[in-house]
Amino acid sequence: MTNPSELKTIGLTPAIYCSDQPLFHVTRGVPLVDALAMASDFLSLAKALTKDAAYASHPDRQAWAAHYLTSLSKAVVDDAVKVMERDRDRAGTVAPERAAEVVAG
Repeated sequence: MTNPSELKTIGLTPAIYCSDQPLFHVTRGVPLVDALAMASDFLSLAKALTKDAAYASHPDRQAWAAHYLTSLSKAVVDDAVKVMERDRDRAGTVAPERAAEVVAG
């Protein structure tokens, strides 16, 4: 298994769709630790925005901002999971039927 500090994003995960096409995607080659730290920051901001929205008389801005931040965070986390599953599969610790699911995405 690869040293966790050497793992990097694979850039296969889309986020935020327009006209049934992904507008954004996770960038390949970002150290996983940095990418997950950024996802954590996004989620922290989204949490604060949803709390603000709960008390606002017009919560649209906070709600939409939180929605987009959570969408981006989910894409980063999903990409990180793909990397970790791929790394685990290469180490031979996953059953063959599960490995086929991971490769298929």
